[in-house]
Amino acid sequence: MTLSLQHVYGHSRFALTGESVIVRGVVLPYVPHQRVVVRFIRDGREVYPRWAGVAPLGNGAGQFHVGYTSAQGGVEWATAKHSASAGQGAFSARSAQVRVLGADMREGFSGPGVGVLQQQLSALHYEVPIDGVFDEATGQAVVAFRKLTGLARIPTTDATLFHLLGEGAGQFHVRYRGDGRHVEADLTRQVLAEIEPGGRVRRIYTMSSGKPSTPTFTGRFRVYSKTPGTNANGMVDSNYFIRGYAIHGYPEVPTFAASHGCLRIPIPDAPSVYAWVRIGTPVDVYFEGGGGSHTVRGNAGP
Repeated sequence: MTLSLQHVYGHSRFALTGESVIVRGVVLPYVPHQRVVVRFIRDGREVYPRWAGVAPLGNGAGQFHVGYTSAQGGVEWATAKHSASAGQGAFSARSAQVRVLGADMREGFSGPGVGVLQQQLSALHYEVPIDGVFDEATGQAVVAFRKLTGLARIPTTDATLFHLLGEGAGQFHVRYRGDGRHVEADLTRQVLAEIEPGGRVRRIYTMSSGKPSTPTFTGRFRVYSKTPGTNANGMVDSNYFIRGYAIHGYPEVPTFAASHGCLRIPIPDAPSVYAWVRIGTPVDVYFEGGGGSHTVRGNAGP
C-alpha cells in the first residue's frame, strides 16, 4: 500500500487550515470487501481516525480516498493500516508530511508558517529573508508577488495568494533575454528584476517609478555612474542609467508610480542591487503594452 496527499501545495508541501486534504491510498493486490483505518497525525498526536473501504482501481489494484480538514496549524501526516483478514494479510503505510498553516498573515506574525511563505517566495526569486518572521522586508516581497499576479497591492496574505504561490504563479517573465546580465524595470507592474545571462531571473524587487507628472524615461540604457551611500536628495546607493535617472533606495516606496523619474526600491534592498549592478550593466525600462515617456528630463530625481 502507498499513500499520497492531494490538495497540498508548493515545493514546501503546505496545506491551509479550513481546507480539505485528501489521502489517496493504492493497494496491490485488490481484494474485494476489505477496509483500512486511516489516521491523521498532527505533531505526533493522533487527531482523526476513519475507516475507508477499498474500491477496485484496475490492473489488479485497489484504492481509497479519505478527506480531512484541519482547524489548526502544524506538521501533519497520515497512516493507514489493514488488519489481517480471511482474504488478505496485514499491511500498513505512511504518507509524507505536510505543514498546515493559516492563510492570513501580516507584519508581526512569526513561526514556521511564515517560513513556508518566505521559502515559496524565495523559490520564485523574490528578495525575502527566510527566518520565520513577517517583517517589512517580507511584506515588500508579498507586495511584489501581488503586483505580478494582479492582486491588491497590500502587504498581507490570504488563501488566494497561497493558492497562487502553490501553483507557481508570480514568475517574472523576462522580456529582453538577449541583453545578457541586465536589469529590467516593468513600469506596468512596478517591479524591478535582476536578470542573469540566458534570461535567468536572479532577484525580484518591488519598485516605484516616475509619477505621471514626472514620468520615468523608457528605453534601453546602461549604467554609467554609481554613487554609494546617501546623497543630498535622500537617494541611497544610486545606479545612474541616463542623466539624473537612477535605480536607488529611498525611504518611501509606494505600491504605485510616485517618484520624480527614478526607480525607487526599498532601502534594505539597495545595497544588494548596488553590489550586483556594474558600470555598463544594461537597464531595460518599459511598459508591458508599449508607450511611455520618451523625453529625457535634466532635472529627474528621486
